[in-house]
Order: sequence, then C-alpha cells, then structure tokens
Amino acid sequence: MVDVLLNVILATWEVLVEAGPYVLFGFFVAGLLKAYVPDTFMARHLGRNTLWSVVKAAVIGVPLPLCSCGVLPTALGLRRQGASKGATTAFMIATPETGVDSMAVTYALIDPIMTVVRPVAASITAIVAGVLVNAFPEREPEPLPMDGLTMSGGLGHMHEHEHEGCGCSGGHCGADGKPTVYGKFLSGMDYAFGEMISDIGRWLLVGALIAGLISAFLPPDLLDGYVGTGFHSYLIMLVVALPLYVCATASTPIAASLLLKGLSPGAALVFLLAGPATNGATITVMLKALGKRAASLYVLSIVLCSLALAYVVDALYAALGLDITAVVSGVNETLPHWVGVGSAVLLLLLVARSFLHSEGGG
Repeated sequence: MVDVLLNVILATWEVLVEAGPYVLFGFFVAGLLKAYVPDTFMARHLGRNTLWSVVKAAVIGVPLPLCSCGVLPTALGLRRQGASKGATTAFMIATPETGVDSMAVTYALIDPIMTVVRPVAASITAIVAGVLVNAFPEREPEPLPMDGLTMSGGLGHMHEHEHEGCGCSGGHCGADGKPTVYGKFLSGMDYAFGEMISDIGRWLLVGALIAGLISAFLPPDLLDGYVGTGFHSYLIMLVVALPLYVCATASTPIAASLLLKGLSPGAALVFLLAGPATNGATITVMLKALGKRAASLYVLSIVLCSLALAYVVDALYAALGLDITAVVSGVNETLPHWVGVGSAVLLLLLVARSFLHSEGGG
C-alpha cells in the first residue's frame, strides 16, 4: 500500500515537473494579454459566436508552444477578455495539439507529410469544436466571472491601487495619468499570478493528481503491445490517449517509435491529437470555467475528428504509396530538469499562497 502511494506521489510530481514551466509560461502569456491587449480588441475579434471568430482563435493557437496545462491560463485569460466560449474552446484545442516546437520534432522524427498534417488536423478539430460550442450554448449561469474582476459583491471591484480599466499602479503612471508600459506589465502579472492562480491553480493540482494516478497504473510500455492498422487501432490509441498527460512535443517520439513497430499513420495521428489536448487538468478546468456542455462537446469533437482524420490520413498515405518510417533517436528533455523542478516548486508555492490568502480573506 505504501509503495502504491509512493508511486502515485512520484508520478504526480513528475507530471508537475514536466508541466510546470509551460504552466507558468501560460500564466505569463495570460498576464501579457491582459496587460497589453485591450479587452475591446478580444471582444471585437473573438467575442462573437461566429465561425470567423472560431477560425481566428484556432489560427492564433496553432503556432504557440503551450501544452495542455500551459494553455489553460492563457485560454481563460482570453475568455475573461471577451472571447466567446466557442473561440476559447477552439484555442484550447489548437494550441496544445501542435506548436512550432512539436512541428519541428515531428519533421525530425517522422516525416514532412505528418509535419503538415498535424497542424491542419488540429485546426480542423478546433474549428469543429468551437462551432459546436457556439451552436449549443450553455443554459446555466457562467461558472466563473468573465470580466477579469474579482466578484465579491455588487458589480465587482478592482485592486484599490488601480485606476478603473487602465491597470495603472501607484508610481507607474505617466504624467497624463495613463499607465506606463512597466505599470501595465506589473498589473498583468499581478492578475495572472494572483487572481488566475487563485481561480484555477487548485484545479490544476487536482488534474495533476489524476494524471499521476494514470501514469502510475498505466506504464508507457503498455502501448507497445497495441500496434497495427484499421479502425480498431484508432480506438485503442484513443482510449490510451484521452486520459494520458503528454505534451505535443513529448508525444512525438512515442508516436514515432510506435510507427516503427507497425502502427499506422492514422492511429499515430489519433495519439498525437487526443493525447496533448485532453487530460485530467483540462477537463476539470473546462467543467468549472465553461460548463458541462462545452466540456462534453470539447471531448466529443476531439474523439470524432481524431477518428475521421485518422482514416483520411491512412487513405492519403496509401494513395501516395508511401511507407512511413521514422528515425527514432534519444530525445533529450526540451528543458533542463532543474527548470522543471524549480517551476513545479514555484507553482505549488503560488497555489499555496492563493489558498492561504482566500482562507485569510474569509
């Protein structure tokens, strides 16, 4: 029993170490968006329940190098700045499923075709999910306040040291009363690592614990026994990938090794799409932030699009007469281990601070 508990704790810690730098980077990006991108801009471009707003959110998300946990604070930041639920959902799918870093690794370990197919497939999945979420809106009240303010009474309040709507803080205002660039930066970081950490930090830890449980009881080499082609291989990869915590870049060498063992390109694509886009943290935060219906449509879109696109990709390779191969070599960690450890510790401290602050505040 003690060994099982220890394995779960170690697996959870490994998830935090792997995700920590990207989560903190995600909060940082959310802070920059809050500081320098006016709410009116987001509301104007991503706020309407239209196909075009969903497409723009998907296109914005594709190149960003954020994992499924790192994208959460950024996506919720967009939502609070006026992005529609559909646009937010599209961003949450397109961003973790691919990125400039994962595309580079895909080119190196798999082949140029999959390098192109991957972001295209991510965009299609994101657009389908965003359109469905906008088409079937939630009928219940918003689970989170979406105006970026702390709703503790009345219409909400901002930090006392800020001028309304400007993020101007103390001596960081210019002579005309408007915030300086540095003042905006401090305000954005205070929002990201204060209010947003308080809102979703504990949910991220719950998700990490779920991912740790899965990692502890689902060894990576279990995938090696399930190779092949056809629809059954798609389903197997889907069942394995949906609950698994794996970033887009980290999923690539796994997919490449499975391809060498006989997995079809389509089945590999299922793993590359579903793995990075879904895990305990993503689902729990989506349930809280966007509601049950949006979370359900999010998962449903990933499932259906992954299966359909897998079939198309296998047909494409067959039509071109290509035999996909990959040169799998030892892939080192993208970041030094100490960066992950430091980030995990910092994330835990920030969440603990937010918890103590909320308890102290009543």
